[in-house]
Amino acid sequence: MAFDIDMIKGVYSQMRERVDAARNVVGRPLTYSEKILYAHLFDGVATEAYTRGESYVDFAPDRVAMQDATAQMALLQFMQAGKVKTAVPSTVHCDHLIQAKVGAKIDLQDAINKSSEVFNFLESVSNKYGIGFWRPGAGIIHQVVLENYAFPGGMMIGTDSHTPNAGGLGMVAIGVGGADAVDVMAGMAWELKMPKLIGVKLTGKLNGWSSPKDVILEVAGLLTVKGGTGAIVEYFGEGAESLSATGKGTICNMGAEIGATTSIFAYDDASERYLRATDRSDVAELANGFRDYLRSDKEVYENPEKYYDELIVIDLDKLEPRLNGPFTPDLMTPVSKMKEVAGNNDWPLTVEWGLIGSCTNSSYEDLSRAASIAKQAVDKGLVTKASFGINPGSEQVRYTAERDGILQPFNDLDAVIFTNACGPCIGQWDREGADKEEKNTIVHSFNRNFKKRADGNPNTYAFVTSPEMVAAIAIAGRLDFNPITDTLTNKNGEEVKLDPPVGDELPSKGFDAEDPGYQAPVEDGSTVEVVVKPDSERLQLLESFPAWNGQNIMGAKLLIKAYGKCTTDHISMAGPWLRFRGHLDNISNNTLTGAVNEFNQETNKVKNTLTGEYGAVPDVARAYKAAGVPTIVVGDENYGEGSSREHAAMQPRHLGVAAVLVRSFARIHETNLKKQGMLALTFANKEDYDKIQEDDTINFIDLTEFAPNKPLTLEFVHADGTKDLVKANHTYNAAQIEWFKAGSALNLIKKQQAQN
Repeated sequence: MAFDIDMIKGVYSQMRERVDAARNVVGRPLTYSEKILYAHLFDGVATEAYTRGESYVDFAPDRVAMQDATAQMALLQFMQAGKVKTAVPSTVHCDHLIQAKVGAKIDLQDAINKSSEVFNFLESVSNKYGIGFWRPGAGIIHQVVLENYAFPGGMMIGTDSHTPNAGGLGMVAIGVGGADAVDVMAGMAWELKMPKLIGVKLTGKLNGWSSPKDVILEVAGLLTVKGGTGAIVEYFGEGAESLSATGKGTICNMGAEIGATTSIFAYDDASERYLRATDRSDVAELANGFRDYLRSDKEVYENPEKYYDELIVIDLDKLEPRLNGPFTPDLMTPVSKMKEVAGNNDWPLTVEWGLIGSCTNSSYEDLSRAASIAKQAVDKGLVTKASFGINPGSEQVRYTAERDGILQPFNDLDAVIFTNACGPCIGQWDREGADKEEKNTIVHSFNRNFKKRADGNPNTYAFVTSPEMVAAIAIAGRLDFNPITDTLTNKNGEEVKLDPPVGDELPSKGFDAEDPGYQAPVEDGSTVEVVVKPDSERLQLLESFPAWNGQNIMGAKLLIKAYGKCTTDHISMAGPWLRFRGHLDNISNNTLTGAVNEFNQETNKVKNTLTGEYGAVPDVARAYKAAGVPTIVVGDENYGEGSSREHAAMQPRHLGVAAVLVRSFARIHETNLKKQGMLALTFANKEDYDKIQEDDTINFIDLTEFAPNKPLTLEFVHADGTKDLVKANHTYNAAQIEWFKAGSALNLIKKQQAQN
């Protein structure tokens, strides 16, 4: 039986009425995404039609999911909300704090030894507030959610940018910051700007070496890392119906790489098969009674160009494997073009590692298809040229794959089977020799490949591709190897060719696990004590950020003018810093250390205009804060791209940054800044970015008149006494302005709770 079946029944019981009412109000057929959105309005049945890309709407998600790195800050905030239990079903998944080094057993125990304080904290908070707890080693949050919690027609938010993975089972699942999660867990409305809709029609059927991963790699190449911002990507067509549920999950997962709010597929036979295979026939039976509501209206499919803001058509029959990278997930190269492109760009052709897993590609089907390639290497006498690393997505997947012999070919190739956790995908990889920073190439089935992301080496060229392509390229040891056309020489000197991958969508004997790793909360958590030691280096109880004093901010200084790509990895690195995710002051010591300073093209070296000296970004920020001088950060396009890392907003706030002024924002980061009581602003004229100088003093001319749809004016006073007035746009509505005035959204929640 499914978790929280009564909640799921409740969602379906009101779906027909709410969707029908929305269709009448909107006055036209509805897409699947719109059906779910209108069925989850916080105030119930729709009474007005909302404008995509403009209207702010209050929603009531069905559940919340948190991973251990982000759950710490989310739950530290929730502890201040004054609630005795979460208002919706919620879960914590321990998958980020496990470093990949030797292998699953040793690495898992090492993580428990090093992070027991954090795991114990998360376990006790989960018990106290009625939250389901998945122990270390249970699996990667998004794979575990797909196996246990995702359901067609539902709405979920999660404190990780790849929460949209659940769209593979027809759920609107959106990555958010911890403050958003607090809203929902506290029973309050969750606000989102009504997303635009991008339709992707899939025709034909995948064949040969092509995989679902190639669909999203193609979409990323078409739309770029910001092309999906503010939109839901909806996949449909005969090609969509031919994909497995986990394959759809892969596609939805990587929608985060194009900035999409989320991605989704309709409920179909593959969805039903997956629900039944994962012991949720009760959900499948419910969903079968609402099939027409769990997909777009037929008029939408007949004339999609009338109902989507943008339409893309991809013919799966003609789709060849892709490799995206290096250093960005949208730089797309078809495998047939890699030899030419790699040569023109001087990319290292020797591949040192092939990594399979992550929340994107770690399902039973993924492992079985990749294993079919590994088995060929064994059977055909090939000597693997690159090292192999495997991260199964969950204990259920790992146990079942081992039972069915799927892991054996990898073991035969001396692969390292890492813990059921994120590992190298998020920088939790203790890679031997990475500290030498030598130029090298790796291929992986992950979702992100930013510089330094996997191993901390800025000279590691990482390419994203499918698990089966990872296996083939790792065996060949060459980035420019095309398994469709190229041959390999085996240890007997014979020329052999790899056959296309084969695999099972689902295990024929069913899924199994001796211990899936789930721990239910106690019935009554009122007596559970949550302990945070005052001298802890890992955890720190939060103090409220100060409220706005109601006056214009004057005499502010520029902390950094970030040049080019500035992701949440640049603002708040992961890797070794993950251990401080529950301690705001300690983790603030990595703030913006990866951002490139426009004025000297160096990282972590900015000018302190109080002393005239250069120092590390966090040190200079602390010096300004100690002197009572507010600071601002200036950035380029798509600032805050990447993980839904709330710390990337909380840390600058903690260090005294009052505003972030950029050419454009990634959606989640902009919201996170707003939630923490900061000013998230964009240049009305993007060329004004060039006017900002290193020694500027910044005055906010009209902040006292802060209002929706009204730009703010900033005065930049240069060292020579000249001035530039810069118009700054914002997207704050009246409620969000109240967050700013209160000092943070959480401050407002606490105030409202105290009045009840």
